[in-house]
Amino acid sequence: MFRKLLLKGKKVFTDPQETVLSAATIIMVMIVVSRVLGLVRQRVLAHFFTPSELSLFFAAFRLPDLVFEVLVFGTFASAFIPVFTKSLKKGEKNAWNVAATVVNLGLIIFVIFATILGFGAEKFYGLLAPGFELNDQKLIAYLARILFAAQGFFVISYVLTGVLESLRRFFIPALAPLFYNVGIILGTIFLAPNLHLLGPVIGVVLGASCHFLIQLPFAMKLGFRFKPKIEINDDVKKIGKLALPRLIETTFLQIAKSAELFFASLISIPSYTYYTFGNTLHLLPVGLFGTSIAKAALPTLARQADMPKEFRKTLLDALYQMAFLVLPVSAALIILRIPIVRLVYGTDIFSWEATIQTGYVLSAFGASVLFQSANAIIARAFYALHDTKTPVIVSISSIVLMLFLDYLFVIVLGYDVWGLAAAFTIGTFVQSIALFYLINKRLNSFSPSLFVPFARSLVATLTSGVFMYLMLKFFDRSVWVKRLSFLGRLDVPQVFPFEKFVLDTRYTTNLIILTMLVLFTGMVLYVGISIALGSREVWVFFNLIKRIFVGRKLSPIPKKEEETVAPTTSDTSSS
Repeated sequence: MFRKLLLKGKKVFTDPQETVLSAATIIMVMIVVSRVLGLVRQRVLAHFFTPSELSLFFAAFRLPDLVFEVLVFGTFASAFIPVFTKSLKKGEKNAWNVAATVVNLGLIIFVIFATILGFGAEKFYGLLAPGFELNDQKLIAYLARILFAAQGFFVISYVLTGVLESLRRFFIPALAPLFYNVGIILGTIFLAPNLHLLGPVIGVVLGASCHFLIQLPFAMKLGFRFKPKIEINDDVKKIGKLALPRLIETTFLQIAKSAELFFASLISIPSYTYYTFGNTLHLLPVGLFGTSIAKAALPTLARQADMPKEFRKTLLDALYQMAFLVLPVSAALIILRIPIVRLVYGTDIFSWEATIQTGYVLSAFGASVLFQSANAIIARAFYALHDTKTPVIVSISSIVLMLFLDYLFVIVLGYDVWGLAAAFTIGTFVQSIALFYLINKRLNSFSPSLFVPFARSLVATLTSGVFMYLMLKFFDRSVWVKRLSFLGRLDVPQVFPFEKFVLDTRYTTNLIILTMLVLFTGMVLYVGISIALGSREVWVFFNLIKRIFVGRKLSPIPKKEEETVAPTTSDTSSS
């Protein structure tokens, strides 16, 4: 028995995932664990540092992230994996030479830009964060120089991730972000009391090195080798050609992220922390339902690029199932924003004002979860067709819109930091609509009927969302006592014995009970309405539950049957 378990565990680590279903399962489970650890990381940071102090820590990532994201990260999703996968068919030697060359080129370019920006960090942060004091800008620049070392590890590590995912080994790459988060958590706990903000920064470097080291042995076992040479062959040129549009898009995206820091610093120093904390919370469902399915689907979509019917089915199944899963989560983030923020970040030094502001940011971001998840999937569909130009043009257009809205909401209308999140949501909405239309037009399959499954999920979400809102207000004691909503403003509290059934949410246990009760009731109602509306996706969801709790063995997918991109059995963000 023990040997069987050992062999089964070994297979999870070493064997390829043959279907999108199995790949998505592994990625989703590991993303959940990673995102939960990410929340633990943020909670630990909120315990040791005030929002104003944390804004300096988060701001220090801006320049290192800019270099890494522009020069490295976007390349692998859009160009490296499709080209490396096809290169393997020509011969393993050629494929491994391509991987080694990409590592060397990435490191050389990264070191050049990291050196330039590192030396001029103080001046750059003076432009990026004008609302911060001069001493704060100097501290941010000092921390940023150290963080460049962490991104250097990521340059190599993400090549290894691309290699392993191209070979359909998803478990180890999905495991790596856990070590990154653990490094930050340990660095903060053990070093922050003495080294202050330098503690978590050292933890970032430790976590990044672990992210690299956990993938290296397995990648080398499969054939990867470091080579002190650069061989510019046709495949490397193709990676560069395919990556160029994505590089332009990522540059604009990093400009938008830098603008967020710029405008947040003008609002108040702690505003950037509120923005970052709200962003971290909403990224959990985006990573779980968007990134995981998109990453798992890319190799299959790449193989089906010359089979339009199968390609279309794989893509639409992924989008419909994602929407079914993500919409109720989005509603929960919006409705339960204050309980969620209190439970995750509610430390002694995280004030009520900080809770309110972070809650507003979370609500604004919550509305974007569907659009971000859809963008991740549809963009990879274009990548699989070796078309990086279309999603890049659409993305850049939406980013320009976001920048305009940032200025309008913050400078002209004077909104708080939630205005930045609202601008982001509007931009991603426009982007997803455009991408969905263009991919279906390219496949000659666009019609209004494509939106029917989305509409069913949306109706179920709105109905269950209204019920969750009323339920939350009805059973929360503070609503009646402090007259926080229409219930408390009525004269009913004077004669209605609300004290007999409400929960005092000043206490954490009561807050957890109410939050879980509202979530469970909303989920049951959502599923029930979906069944009544004839949603096909709800039965895939039931299949998921059955497989998890009953452990029914799945029949293998016949060779002639299309693979389904549906997370039915189940990126880290460096800042």
